[in-house]
Amino acid sequence: MLESVIKVCLFILSCVSHQVSSMGDRGTSNHSETTDFILVGFRVRTELCIFIFLVFLLIYAMIILGNVGMMAIIITDTRLNTPMYFFLGNLSFIDLFYSSVIAPKAMTSFWSQTKSISFAGCVAQFFLFTLFIVTEGFLLAAMAYDRFVAICNPLLYSVQMSTRLCTQLVVGSYFCGCISSVLQSSMTFTLSFCTFRAVDHFYCDTRPLQRLSCSDISIHKIVSFALSSIIILPTIAVIIVSYMYIVSTVLKIRSTEGRKKAFSTCGSHLGVVSVLYGGGFFMYLTPDRFPELSKVASLCYSLITPMLNPLIYSLRNKDVKEALKKLLKKKHAIFC
Repeated sequence: MLESVIKVCLFILSCVSHQVSSMGDRGTSNHSETTDFILVGFRVRTELCIFIFLVFLLIYAMIILGNVGMMAIIITDTRLNTPMYFFLGNLSFIDLFYSSVIAPKAMTSFWSQTKSISFAGCVAQFFLFTLFIVTEGFLLAAMAYDRFVAICNPLLYSVQMSTRLCTQLVVGSYFCGCISSVLQSSMTFTLSFCTFRAVDHFYCDTRPLQRLSCSDISIHKIVSFALSSIIILPTIAVIIVSYMYIVSTVLKIRSTEGRKKAFSTCGSHLGVVSVLYGGGFFMYLTPDRFPELSKVASLCYSLITPMLNPLIYSLRNKDVKEALKKLLKKKHAIFC
């Protein structure tokens, strides 16, 4: 079922890319002879480009190592065959792929003289990043509901969080991400862009692209804000309501050890939610006159969050630690 959703999303991406590319070419024929964009990236001195490249390379290497390692642990250890780790495995998959949409192109731009990205490449980057980041928001809401059921109704947990329901929640998250991405991409890339096509960012994002438009974007901004609200508010509401019930239930537990164990299972999830939504809100609430500050904020939730997620869950989770030790012992025995 999940593979079908991804195939549908990729098919829609090809259709949207072809449609907006033709619209973009027609809409910009009077403004520009080229359809390429220029990714400005960070405005730093040339000497610092090597340092920033190495930082990006280190972060991306940790993202690959951490998330691939997390997926390997969850797949190989039968003790982690639970709804919580099913969601966590999908979270690692999403983190790995949406960071891969951003990091490689950002790193190559530090060495390339032109720093250009084609119109189709910009559409694909925007579409895939929006798809995965929105999917992660809905998946975090599903994980909050999972923690609510586990702590507030532990006796019914295995019945309520069935394999079918977990699969439906994950597939539904991808579906919502795909629909949102199609709408956002269609609205953004049907704008008429001016001759000056320098995107003041290290990837194709909504606000930097809006600044390049020659047409009136007031209605576009209203529709984009409404769509973002429809996506963000329900997910935040599910997370807040779930944790209100969780806190209320945990406070009724008499033993200190029981409270500590209950909170420890939720602390990792809250940390991930805080970093993702905190960075996102900070970026989109930053005024346009501070583009460098906006880039730093977007770096937090586009690359730092995928890097921290495996660390947060592995360092604070006893089951993951034991599974990791078991896996390392197996690898050591094989090599010996």
